[in-house]
Amino acid sequence: MDLQAILVATDFSECSGAAFQLAKKLARRFGAKIILLHVINQRVVEGLAEHLRQEPEALLPEFRERAQQQLSQFLKRVRPEQLVVDSMVAVGLPFQEIAVVARDLAVDLVVMGGYGRGGRGPIEKVFFGSTAEKVVRLLPCPVLCVPPAAEEK
Repeated sequence: MDLQAILVATDFSECSGAAFQLAKKLARRFGAKIILLHVINQRVVEGLAEHLRQEPEALLPEFRERAQQQLSQFLKRVRPEQLVVDSMVAVGLPFQEIAVVARDLAVDLVVMGGYGRGGRGPIEKVFFGSTAEKVVRLLPCPVLCVPPAAEEK
């Protein structure tokens, strides 16, 4: 197996931290670079914009700035050491954006938390599926879903 680029999708949750730690080990072993991606959920932006009676585009700069700050804090927390890590922020439906970025950048592996900040809500999972499950169905490359306990091992 040859890994040159690993995409790590993050929502800054505990699971995302565990996913990054595993991606770090793989990147070291294979000499791969890591691409850290955070997706601003467009539905959240649209909902807030409707509540505030503003256009969603007017809110995006603040959302992007906050996401960049959170990416910086996340990287300090997970300590990438000497690895090459590119970070990026996208806007859209998380599962779609993760798939689009993975395809556009032709990554060899996607690593993400098995569940994110929303936790493991049974109702949502039954009716909508998790972001990780949707990404697995969309991508031809391997997708590694990491539980939060993986960080401790």
